[in-house]
Amino acid sequence: MDMVIRTALPADYAELGEITAQAYLTDGHLDFNEDDAYLNVLRDVAGRAARAEVLVAERDGRLLGGVTFAAPGSPLADIAAPDEAEFRMLAVAHEARGQGAGEALVRACIERAKALEGVTGLVLSTQRSMAGAHRIYLRLGFVRTQERDWAPIDGLTLLAYRLKL
Repeated sequence: MDMVIRTALPADYAELGEITAQAYLTDGHLDFNEDDAYLNVLRDVAGRAARAEVLVAERDGRLLGGVTFAAPGSPLADIAAPDEAEFRMLAVAHEARGQGAGEALVRACIERAKALEGVTGLVLSTQRSMAGAHRIYLRLGFVRTQERDWAPIDGLTLLAYRLKL
């Protein structure tokens, strides 16, 4: 069966939250490991779904990963200008990597952004250590926008990328 990208359902929230948390933990993206407060944010898919659109990649009834798409004006948009959409928390389960789920999720965000009237770009923030995701972004035409890099907490500078639509 082919991979399906769809809006997350409440029944997916716990599993997607754990996929996201484990992706960040096992890849070393959390400074305080299991004690990192951001783990609660990563696991809170219901909270994200109430304020943005959460998408999942699924194959044969199995969740492979997910992403949060924030349309203009969403409270989950960190760096987006009024004419930009943003996506966050792209994560793919370790056992599902290399199957195209991450790229399919980013492509779905691109299509959603293109479908919104007046949206001229799609932006994201990423950690320096997320090299696999950076390869996807560059392959799909995103450009590093260093002037938009920012630090949500001391000691963590996030890199900004933008795709012109």
